[in-house]
Amino acid sequence: MPGFQLDVNKTADQETPAKVAANPLGRKSPKMKFILALSMFCLASGAVVKAAEVLRPRGVPLSKASFYDPTRDFNCLDGSGTIPFAYVNDDYCDCQDGSDEPGTSACPNGFFYCTNVGHSPLNIPSSRVNDGVCDCCDASDEYASVSNCVDTCRELGRAAREEAAKQQEERLKGFQMRQSMIEEGRKRKKEAEVKIDELKKEREEAEAARNEKEEIKKLVEEPEKEALEKYNAIEQERKAKADAEQKAKEEAEAREAFAHLDNDGDGILTVAELQSRQTFDTNRDGEVTAEEAKFYLRQEETMDLETFLVSGWPMMRPTYKMDQRMFVPPTTEAPAEALTPPPVPGSEGKDEQQGEEDEHFDDEDFDTGLDPEDEGDMEEDDGIEDYDLTEDDDVEDIPKEEEEEEIDQKYDEDTQKLVDAANKAREDFDEADRRVRDLTRELRSLEETQEKDYGPEEEFRVMDGDCYEYTDREYTYRLCPFDKAVQKPKSGHGEIRLGQWGEWSGPEEDKYSRMKYTGGQTCWNGPARSADVHIYCGVETRLTGVTEPNRCEYLFEMTTPAVCTKPEDISGDEGTPHGHTEL
Repeated sequence: MPGFQLDVNKTADQETPAKVAANPLGRKSPKMKFILALSMFCLASGAVVKAAEVLRPRGVPLSKASFYDPTRDFNCLDGSGTIPFAYVNDDYCDCQDGSDEPGTSACPNGFFYCTNVGHSPLNIPSSRVNDGVCDCCDASDEYASVSNCVDTCRELGRAAREEAAKQQEERLKGFQMRQSMIEEGRKRKKEAEVKIDELKKEREEAEAARNEKEEIKKLVEEPEKEALEKYNAIEQERKAKADAEQKAKEEAEAREAFAHLDNDGDGILTVAELQSRQTFDTNRDGEVTAEEAKFYLRQEETMDLETFLVSGWPMMRPTYKMDQRMFVPPTTEAPAEALTPPPVPGSEGKDEQQGEEDEHFDDEDFDTGLDPEDEGDMEEDDGIEDYDLTEDDDVEDIPKEEEEEEIDQKYDEDTQKLVDAANKAREDFDEADRRVRDLTRELRSLEETQEKDYGPEEEFRVMDGDCYEYTDREYTYRLCPFDKAVQKPKSGHGEIRLGQWGEWSGPEEDKYSRMKYTGGQTCWNGPARSADVHIYCGVETRLTGVTEPNRCEYLFEMTTPAVCTKPEDISGDEGTPHGHTEL
């Protein structure tokens, strides 16, 4: 037997005084059920006509009341069958979708509608009907149970309305702030447009000035070039002559060294001849081995003068020159001071002690490492025994005054004027060219900004250039709208780029509720990082949370007045809270 309820003005369900309990052990005859249902309907018909009441079975929402007409058979809402209306709410499931039992727990897939007058309506699974637990605040789901459920909808509705009013006030404040953001965004857009026009004009003027400076530069560089050509020719000639002299000097030095090393003067250097020179004792063990000698002969047994000049001397020269600098062979004719190396700066205090040590110097104990015949040859060899220890053979000593003259080369008065004029023209051109490049860079930046989507009313433009941070237990996250998203460990080991500004990624009906940042640093053996920003209404622009729901995919939650829409009026009947839509 279906239980009916009346809806007054389609705002609340009220049960009729006439209720007939269903028989849980079996059904009454269809005829009897229909008579009872029709009787109850007739009792309520007067009230329906008088107060525009809507009659419907228990657990049915107003939006579906038209499907439950007691004057005709009931069609299952899923189309699975048709049953007599008396079978509705008879505690027996006839329809596959459970639509014939909205007010009982007979169908496991059915739903019971809580009217909850004074609060928010609610759909609950039919299995919760008469289960002894108060699910509906108006207690309508426990109409046949022994529970002590009472109607608390008024109290709950009052608290909900207070919270809704608070949210409404905050939303209104956010909407007002959004209007300010829109106004500021449009102002900045207009200022950027004006600035772009100004920069274009400035760049045109700067380009004209640069072209003029370039022409002047070309004009003064021509006579400078002609005037300097003669100096360049002289300089090249001087350099070529110096190079030739240096080369000749080095070749003469090499030939002299070859002659010195060639003991028998046959024009061929041999392993034995090098072994006779303590100079080539590389490991300083007192003996020049064949391997050490061959090293300087490029692993050959002999070397002629031509090969020596090309490859032998460059290899031997450092060792040969070093030995010549640090060793002066003793001679019977040489005075004692010839054996004393030149004083080292800072060693004057040791001269006296060194002199005492020299008195005990025994010529016989001096080992030259050379044969007696070779010692005689060295005494007769010019340039060896009189070698100046202070001379640097690798770098030619140039007097300081001459060196300064060479660095600060002076031209004649007329040529110097041409050089100065050309230098000034080049500086002027460089400055003008730099000005054009700076203006172009600034103009490009502004044009790129104007191409960005800052929302339908420019409300997000004021956020460009600002950054917002959120810190959890391990990281500090920073979001710079329209630029980038980064993550920085609290330990301070550098930043990790989570993504660059990509696009608005919200659904079609709410496009500006999400931002997408892509192309971040690649995870180890994973994809490139990315960030999805969900934006909610709030009176303050800030990050409220950051999570990583999937590997290398970050979810930022952000509030800002930019998405706050104008709130609807929530005032009205206490029993019909604003914003609820029955389904």
